[in-house]
Amino acid sequence: MISGMGHMGGQFGSFMRSLRRDQSVTQSKITKGTGKRMLRYAKPFKMLLIIFFFVIIIDALINVSNPLIYRQIINVGILKKNTGIIIWLALLIGLLAVLDSGISLIQRYVSAKIGESLIFKLRSEVYSHIQKMPVAFFTRTQTGALVSRLDSDVLGAQQAFTNILSSVVSNTITVILVVASMLLLSWQITLVSLIILPIFIFPAKKIGYKLGELARQGYSLNAQMTSLMTERFNVSGAILVKIFGNPSHESQLFESNAARVRDI
Repeated sequence: MISGMGHMGGQFGSFMRSLRRDQSVTQSKITKGTGKRMLRYAKPFKMLLIIFFFVIIIDALINVSNPLIYRQIINVGILKKNTGIIIWLALLIGLLAVLDSGISLIQRYVSAKIGESLIFKLRSEVYSHIQKMPVAFFTRTQTGALVSRLDSDVLGAQQAFTNILSSVVSNTITVILVVASMLLLSWQITLVSLIILPIFIFPAKKIGYKLGELARQGYSLNAQMTSLMTERFNVSGAILVKIFGNPSHESQLFESNAARVRDI
């Protein structure tokens, strides 16, 4: 019994040490080498990524063309009472709407194809890597943290690879096309618009860093809760709680982390 308690006490100590290691990892910066390692995961999906970016460009072109068509309906059709132009341009808008729906469907399909394939590859590699680790690795690493890496962290990587990447590319292309259209229509108003642009960019950039930090904290706290559940819901963890007879402390610890996740 004493040796069992000592072993469980060692598990609890390793649990606390691994939490401190996790916090230090979240504060580290991504190096150039890490970036290259991340990019190698995109190589198997090169053709899908080309289709993905092409579809995004077409979608951006459609979104920019609609206001220009509306302008023609008002200036050429309504003001000049040209019914034929109004009908043809209205049909063009309807056709573009149907085309945009089809393009959105293709974009979602390709995004899901890339994202789910990426999740499969990451999870398989991480699982195989963990299986090759020595026994000493498992004595100093919390089980819940490993489960969290294979679950929520992998999903985060998939979202960064598909959702965020597509948003950045789409928004960049849209901004370029919109600015080009504005310059053609009225360069004076465009310059005025660009002058006030920093008023929106700098606060958004500052908030973006803050949101990134909150996201990292959220992942860390979720890993801690997963670790706590994994450690406490197995036989040795349950015996440890029963021996020390302090389940209320365990509940308070879990509620504290859950409350912090809620606040974030």
